Amino acid sequence: MQVVLVTPAPPASRAGNRNTAVRWARLLRQIGHRVRVCTEWHPATDDPLEARAPADLMLALHARRSHPSIMRFREACPRRPLVLALTGTDIYRDIIDDPDAQQSLRVADSLVVLQRCAIEELPPALHARTFVVHQSAPARRRTRPLQRSFEVCVVGHLREEKDPLLAARALSLLPASRGSGLPLRVTQVGRALDPSLEHEARLAMAADTRYRWLGEVTPGRARALIARAGAMVISSRMEGGANVVSEAIAAGTPVIASHIPGNLGLLGSDWPATFPVGDASALAVLLARVAAEPAFVERLRAAIGARAWIVDPGQEQAALATAIGAAVASSRAGGPPAPTNR
Repeated sequence: MQVVLVTPAPPASRAGNRNTAVRWARLLRQIGHRVRVCTEWHPATDDPLEARAPADLMLALHARRSHPSIMRFREACPRRPLVLALTGTDIYRDIIDDPDAQQSLRVADSLVVLQRCAIEELPPALHARTFVVHQSAPARRRTRPLQRSFEVCVVGHLREEKDPLLAARALSLLPASRGSGLPLRVTQVGRALDPSLEHEARLAMAADTRYRWLGEVTPGRARALIARAGAMVISSRMEGGANVVSEAIAAGTPVIASHIPGNLGLLGSDWPATFPVGDASALAVLLARVAAEPAFVERLRAAIGARAWIVDPGQEQAALATAIGAAVASSRAGGPPAPTNR
């Protein structure tokens, strides 16, 4: 089929939505589909590209931000299948009270979520057409860690939903010398999307030489950091299913995670290294443990290894194909309700 894949993230962006779109386009091309990635969709009367290669199916990321494209497609092509992939802000914020996001849910033939706990946030009537597609990452060999310190990494753009400076605050609660284990060091990468967070990161570096924020780096450098680090912290307040967790699983890097559904849906409800959202003191305890207790680190590595199956590219490709197949079947059977005025 000719698939149009809509993501609100522009081509030059290193945002998670763009990375997901590029990876999905590659996986779908491998199984024979023709894929065009765009930030907005317009009907053939307004878009020469659409006139030359009409879309047989739309795969849209983000219920609220892609809503205009979703509705134009549904109104112009009412019998063509539409798959909607839900992000963390969709699931844990927008579908609760945003009319555009709610309408996008109603008109999609299939819904995609990135971890199993997300299904529980959707109305029961939508569960049958919702599919879990775990984000994949190629297996990566661990690289030689730092020898004189235990390095913890934080990977992701600095924005409010991520609570990105929590690891730096937790580190500041720990004395520089603890008498056992290796000295701690936190290395953080990601572009500051909020000037106040950039200011906070620079203050943290000035106050504590154990903390380094390197700003935005290439995806390859970010993956190399994950593969080298002794552990990774993901401190998000909300997540749809973070790709950096997939990268950590693929590299065998232990994960210390905020106790939210978006993380537990990937790591498992009994994950042995979680902390309450925003709790720097609880995170500090876990940082001290990974630096001082090799047995605890090995336990986390074993747990990460047991999750390796979810990041296999083959399972992501197969799950995407299943969601698309269900959307095609739905559209042939009459599809979801037609769009109506709110």
